[in-house]
Amino acid sequence: MKLGIALPNAVPGAPGDAVTTWARRAEECGFDSVAVIDRVVYDSVDPLVALAMAAAVTSRVELVTNVLIAPQHRTALLAKQAASIDRASGGRLTLGVGVGVRADDFAACEIPFRSRGARLDRQLDELRGIWNGEWGIGPAPARPGGPRLLIGGDAALAGPRAARHGGGWTMMVGTPDQFAAGVDTVHRAWREAGRPGTPRTMAVFYAALGEDGPELAAGAIGHYYSWLGADLAGWIAGTAATDEDAVARRVEEFTAAGADEIVIAPCSAEISQLERLAGVALRTPAAV
Repeated sequence: MKLGIALPNAVPGAPGDAVTTWARRAEECGFDSVAVIDRVVYDSVDPLVALAMAAAVTSRVELVTNVLIAPQHRTALLAKQAASIDRASGGRLTLGVGVGVRADDFAACEIPFRSRGARLDRQLDELRGIWNGEWGIGPAPARPGGPRLLIGGDAALAGPRAARHGGGWTMMVGTPDQFAAGVDTVHRAWREAGRPGTPRTMAVFYAALGEDGPELAAGAIGHYYSWLGADLAGWIAGTAATDEDAVARRVEEFTAAGADEIVIAPCSAEISQLERLAGVALRTPAAV
């Protein structure tokens, strides 16, 4: 099982060098990947810019969008940007994509919100075509056929989409039991599509360590998910691991639920959070 850490590209007010500082330190600490999320109408660094920054200061870690809201991006430009990062990093990019749920992000991008699912399906076909050289759009990615693809979202829809287009599935928010049910759904869709092997499965959980961990999680997660309302945002905040035992337990639970990789998403841009999480998570039996 692999362990990744989310970079603070969507922590409001984070220092300008936070992404590069975290990426460099994540690699030094032994994490397998660094991940970013995608928002437009929010105080956040663009995810592909953030991964380009991370690529420049690392040589080993996988670079992951978890997830990039592909339908709000122009397909040709997205293909070019992703291939550029993949080529510059020596094939380290994994493009996790999803349909998105924020109508204001789509409005800001002047992209129709209601047709985003159909648009994503078209994009996934077009991205592969571009990366295979069919449209004359370069550069060629380092990895033949293009970066690895993960599909994010509800497994009932994302599972069949992953079986058709991607290499696996990622779940951003939820409990280990919910993740296990999603893994079963994705594996079933994979078999029904006649795909060989098994899909890659990635889980994510929030963490905030320290005496003020619960308050830190409630503030950061509550702010990010405020549009969902206080009750649902509070439930998501309640899934965060706020002490070292909870972090270790969550790693073991998601591993038992079928995760090939787990990404831990800190609720602060303080580098001490990354270092403390590394000290706990990377020593768990699942990660050793």
